[in-house]
Amino acid sequence: MTLREYFHKVASTYDRTAGTGSPAAKLLRSAPSVFEPYIPASYLIKGSAGNGAGAFCPWVSFFDPDETTTATRGMYLVYLFAEDMKTVSLSLNQGVTELRETFGAREAEKRLRSEAAAIREAFPHDVTEGLEDIIDLGGRAGLPRAYEAGNILARVYEVDSLPTEEALKIDLRRMIQHYQDALVLREDLRGTTRDLITTIKSKDEGEQDLLLYFAPKSDDEYIQKITDRVLKKSRKHETLVKRYGTFLAEAGFTAGTNVHPRDLVARRDGDDWLIEAKVVRRGNVSHAVREAIGQLATYAFLLYPADAQPLRMALFNEAIGDVYVRLLNHQGIASVWPTEDGWAGSSRAVSAGLAPKEA
Repeated sequence: MTLREYFHKVASTYDRTAGTGSPAAKLLRSAPSVFEPYIPASYLIKGSAGNGAGAFCPWVSFFDPDETTTATRGMYLVYLFAEDMKTVSLSLNQGVTELRETFGAREAEKRLRSEAAAIREAFPHDVTEGLEDIIDLGGRAGLPRAYEAGNILARVYEVDSLPTEEALKIDLRRMIQHYQDALVLREDLRGTTRDLITTIKSKDEGEQDLLLYFAPKSDDEYIQKITDRVLKKSRKHETLVKRYGTFLAEAGFTAGTNVHPRDLVARRDGDDWLIEAKVVRRGNVSHAVREAIGQLATYAFLLYPADAQPLRMALFNEAIGDVYVRLLNHQGIASVWPTEDGWAGSSRAVSAGLAPKEA
């Protein structure tokens, strides 16, 4: 089923009075099989027609599990159908339930709007061109109004005049990238602007040093069904992080994987390392190196104070060649990659203990 067919079928058959056992509700719950080919492998996908009574605004959500696994808290990406089912909005949105429990409905919506506006303004204006600040789901009190308040950026479609299938896929990829960028921008705002970001952090975070928590995502193979084909895919990125994290621990580093959106951070002898892991795909080393340089620069700038910049390292799943090692070194970035016997790295990485010395 194409995305266009899916949206049309949900919009034309959904009846909230029919309850959560209706065909349209089952179609919403089948969202993972429709959207998996277009969503990062680590994301969670969930479609819902409500719990018990049918929802006024059914939805399909995408969660980065490093941020949240539920629509009740944190930031997530979601397709929201309006109450009249005439529009569907691809919205970068925020959970409201925990905020409501803490502040009450009216104050929660006020805070959602304020936080959404702050994150939206932090984006370069040319990046958000063509996206909507406001979504109209019908204005009904309760969750629909909270969704409207929580919208950061959105692409709104008329169900009767949806764009082409390719355009829908391009928009989805664009919004996934905005999701990741927004997570970085939000944490920068949280750290630099007093009381502007009030999104509730996980209740079990406490006062722990986030760096001390090493828990990489599962690197087990998984099965993904695409139309009538079943493909076995591997989580190369997660495997790389997991293996290298083990090496760091054995080398006396304290390593953490839960300081989203950073892949890995490490500490030893008073030095803090920001580590970006990249998988070289189809032999395109240049692309992987450029991405590593860009993301390390972005995260260092946005997530660390100017007077406390981290040391930087790029981790690759294969050797990248002397030219790129020298390029990274020129940028002040150490580099490491696996070998048959363990790990190898640039002279900068070896001297810091991030890679073993040659025998």
